[in-house]
Amino acid sequence: MKIRLYLDEDAMPEALVQALRLRGADVTTANLEGMANCADVEHLEYATAQGRVLYSFNVSDYLRLHGEYMREGKNHAGIIDSSNGTTWANKCAVC
Repeated sequence: MKIRLYLDEDAMPEALVQALRLRGADVTTANLEGMANCADVEHLEYATAQGRVLYSFNVSDYLRLHGEYMREGKNHAGIIDSSNGTTWANKCAVC
C-alpha cells in the first residue's frame, strides 16, 4: 500500500517532495492543491477528506487539533509532525 501524504505549508520544500516521491510516496502539497494560506484546521480537514496523512513541521497546533478530533469522536488519516529532527506520529483508524 502506497502512503498518501499531504504536506502543509510548513513542510513542502521541493527537495523533500521529490525525495518522498522517489521513495514511492503519493505526495501533494498545500500549494498544488490551492490550499496556501489556509488555517491548520482546514489543512487537516482537506487531508482527511482526501484520505491523506498530513505532514507538517507545526507540532503544537496539530497535536492540539488531533486532541480535538479525538474528543469529538472524529477520525483523520493520520498526522506526522516533525520538528528539530525528531518525529511524532499518530495514526488513527479511518472510518
